[in-house]
Amino acid sequence: MLAGEESAPDFAQETLSGDWSGARSAAAKRGLLFDGGIRVDALRNRGALNDGSKTVSHIDLKLRMDLDKAAGWPGGSAMINVISDAGQGPNARLVGSLMGVTNIEVGDPTTTRLFQAWLQQDFLDGRLALLAGLYPIDSEFFTLDSASVFLGPQYGTPADLALTNTPSIFNNSAFGIRARWTIAPALYAMGAVLDGVPNDPAHPKRTSIRFARDDGGFTIGELGWLPEEGNHKFKGHAKLAAGIWGYSRQRPDQLDVANIDAGNIAAPARSRRSWGGYLLGERTLLRMGHGDDRYISGFARYTFADGDSTAIKNTANLGMYVRGAFAARPDDIAGIAVTRARLSGSWRSAQAVGGTATTNNEDALEVTWRYNVTPWFAIQPNYQYIRNPGGVSGKPDARLIGARLELAL
Repeated sequence: MLAGEESAPDFAQETLSGDWSGARSAAAKRGLLFDGGIRVDALRNRGALNDGSKTVSHIDLKLRMDLDKAAGWPGGSAMINVISDAGQGPNARLVGSLMGVTNIEVGDPTTTRLFQAWLQQDFLDGRLALLAGLYPIDSEFFTLDSASVFLGPQYGTPADLALTNTPSIFNNSAFGIRARWTIAPALYAMGAVLDGVPNDPAHPKRTSIRFARDDGGFTIGELGWLPEEGNHKFKGHAKLAAGIWGYSRQRPDQLDVANIDAGNIAAPARSRRSWGGYLLGERTLLRMGHGDDRYISGFARYTFADGDSTAIKNTANLGMYVRGAFAARPDDIAGIAVTRARLSGSWRSAQAVGGTATTNNEDALEVTWRYNVTPWFAIQPNYQYIRNPGGVSGKPDARLIGARLELAL
């Protein structure tokens, strides 16, 4: 599915605010699709930095436009997306994990910004699509649909990439250009080039397009196979993909910086370019019952980075997604997943310079169940166990329990 491509829901049944006396359905027929959602994560932690409870929230409002229907622009589409995030982060204040504990926690609380604003044009009967504008790479690259139910951020953006020099991901997007080419019905290739530093770091709560001389660029490419593409009767997950990414701007070597700060060396730090890649796959493994709506899928992803400029050298995600475990509740989703993040040797050595003992890995286990109360309201109990949070030796393991509340507006 290309960026922003989504069919209109049954607004009256599937959204809290309904069909607005038919206005939403009428607008969708004209190529204007309004949708929105609210997520609230409440988590209580024991162990790691501090015991306690924290709550974070996320509001997401989107206008998707089919410009052919709306304005007679063949092959054109667009999106405007405003988000608002608030709350005190459970990871920053309670856990201190390198991977994080919820994918709606942000660095600057109470931030409202324009997150996506782009135009896309299709060519060659839709086989080639070019997009330009404010664009987050985690909307299309390195994605696993069967892993999207989990709260852990590492099941979206790979943890090694998330720790680099501010990639264009939630909730901080950069201006860029993305191209996607459908090579064959089940085979695609896509790539993007973006500003290396999203927005203006001096004003982190603002939305701005700023091309500073020392920003550099960020590039990413992915080649993927969708074996069930075109099979309209198929329901489930089927994908294999590989990707690679990198920054043009060089960053100081973290070990050299630590030695300079400690007075061990006086020479300038060596410069390094952050780079990495990933391999991923997901597949529906088992059908339950007589229909296609209830199934079990598995997923796996391996990611890697240079390790000289990042704290994490590589990660491995492995998990299972269960839709409709009980026949009476076919829309509920359960999941269990584990992640191991191997810490880079340069980062561990840099911590040792400052007197901090570290471990080889940070590990995370997550168990969750998304319970659909109504078509537009879901409650998702969640449990997480994080071993060696922050990679610091002797820090107590973290145990979190809580829930996500989700509303479709």
